[in-house]
Amino acid sequence: MTSTALRLSEARTPLAVLESVFGYPAFRGDQRQIIDHVVAGGDALVLMPTGGGKSLCYQIPSLVRGGVGVVVSPLIALMKDQVDALAAVGVRASFLNSTQGPDERREVERALAAGEVDLLYMAPERVTVPATAELLDRLPVSLFAIDEAHCVSQWGHDFRPDYLALSMLHERWPSVPRIALTATATAATAAEIRQRLQLQQARTFVASFDRPNIQYRIEPKNQPVQQLLQLIRTEHPGDAGIVYCLSRASVEKTAAALAEHGIPALPYHAGLDARTRADHQSRFLREDGVVMVATIAFGMGIDKPDVRFVAHLDLPKSVEGYYQETGRAGRDGLPSTAWLAYGLQDVVQLRQMIDRSEGDATYKRRMSQHLDAMLALCETVECRRVQLLAYFGQQSAPCGNCDTCLAPPESFDGTIPAQKLLSTIVRLERERRQRYGAGQLIDILLGKRTPRVEQLGHADLATFGIGAELGEQEWRGVVRQLLAQGLLAVHGDGYGTLVITEASAEVLTGGRIVRLRREVARPTRSARRSAPADLPAAAGPLFERLRAWRGATARALGAPAYIVFGDATLRGIALTTPTTLDELGQISGVGAKKLEQFGGAVLAIVRGEEPPAAVAGDDAPADHEPALVPAYDVPPDDEFDPPPPDDRY
Repeated sequence: MTSTALRLSEARTPLAVLESVFGYPAFRGDQRQIIDHVVAGGDALVLMPTGGGKSLCYQIPSLVRGGVGVVVSPLIALMKDQVDALAAVGVRASFLNSTQGPDERREVERALAAGEVDLLYMAPERVTVPATAELLDRLPVSLFAIDEAHCVSQWGHDFRPDYLALSMLHERWPSVPRIALTATATAATAAEIRQRLQLQQARTFVASFDRPNIQYRIEPKNQPVQQLLQLIRTEHPGDAGIVYCLSRASVEKTAAALAEHGIPALPYHAGLDARTRADHQSRFLREDGVVMVATIAFGMGIDKPDVRFVAHLDLPKSVEGYYQETGRAGRDGLPSTAWLAYGLQDVVQLRQMIDRSEGDATYKRRMSQHLDAMLALCETVECRRVQLLAYFGQQSAPCGNCDTCLAPPESFDGTIPAQKLLSTIVRLERERRQRYGAGQLIDILLGKRTPRVEQLGHADLATFGIGAELGEQEWRGVVRQLLAQGLLAVHGDGYGTLVITEASAEVLTGGRIVRLRREVARPTRSARRSAPADLPAAAGPLFERLRAWRGATARALGAPAYIVFGDATLRGIALTTPTTLDELGQISGVGAKKLEQFGGAVLAIVRGEEPPAAVAGDDAPADHEPALVPAYDVPPDDEFDPPPPDDRY
């Protein structure tokens, strides 16, 4: 038994495991209560934001209780990295999935029978296979952890039918504690998780959903690729980031545009072949400064702590989806950005997608409610964080770290512009029996004598030219906000035409005041070094040397850089400049295994010396080519990202 394994076997209290194995001096938030509850044999439902430390809530109980902890994880494509990260701190972890050959699976089963595995990862599709159940019957199972538990919800954005069968865990092994965890759940989704997984008696822990290190910013879409380039160049040069687009075509176009401007960007969507997806995911995890441009097929389970920005070039379908995707930024607690550009066409397109969906009326109503909540977040004049947290049932005060706090938007009485627009729609429908989209309506209001306006005789309308007090972009903002307020609707004809609603009548008759927001110029932060923004200048050079060593070490080990040390740990080393192993071991993130493996090299760098060349040890993660890994054991055809009905956007 190695010295690391010996320390692990002796560390049988939660705090001892936290300190010795994971290198953290204290628990955060509700972690201690959750861990104590599960260690005592209780079931738990944990709602905790991404980056809040959910994994420790089942990893530590697995080690303290003994036996093997079984983790149900949705994406087998990431299991190897998760297992490698545990191996790096001395935890004996493994997985069983369809990427393994018969010999590999037999070796894992032998290790399980010999008591040589602390944590076992499997996809839900594999857990419910009879042969797997028979295997688990022969093992001392310490707990079942159901990660990304929102996948059980039919209203969740990542619905996974195979999660529904996980109720069998309680039926077959009633004495084994279960812990279900998610970063994305409203009260309704949490109730559905409890019901479907038979967790009605489980204790529920709701951590704060606030991620104070993330700056939320939303702005109107106007040449979005140029806006994105501005964000990266001025605020995040050399940083890792994720850019989400709705369609595969947008992903390819955006990735190519970024690459043309010298930014290392890679596309990721279900239309790419498995090898390309695996290669791009591997590069994103293992290389510094890569920007992944993706559909929502990418991201769940990504444990890369140094993602400094998440950008959306299209409007997310729900606040839950937006929150989960933005939560992939700044998992290490350092300053990060969540940036969204959205426009009128996004609203029209998503309304059309809902209308065209094959779901029943209840489904369409729920999807419309999700979209309405997302629009309300985009158009609020109040603190975005307050509104975002309120969606999850949490009250808060203005944060001072979102765009509406940093540059409060003006609101104005927009009743007259609203009446002009609504009146134009009414006149076209009543006088001409015609419906049009926003572009034609705005041309009429601005008095533009375009060929189409002339051909259709729209210059004869009484509202022609009455909107010259606003510019085209301002009118598009009016349309967008009226849609968000339910004073306009997208007709179900499939052409994106606009119609009035029942609520419009009150505006037209003067019985309702319409408040609109006036967009103001948003300040941008100046370009910065790759070192954390709050790191003193004197510590910057050491941080950069440590970062370079980490990159070389990770390449030698064939592992992501964060498995060596995260940015937050490198920052702690650069600030404290330890001179002994004992001092280095006091820094958060430096556990016994990493102190033993990397301590000498780190101290050499701190002294200004050249560290020894990194070599892969016997227990280090093995270097490997990107595996042809499916998303799940039984992957769906589209992996979450079917193209929209019209793939132009």
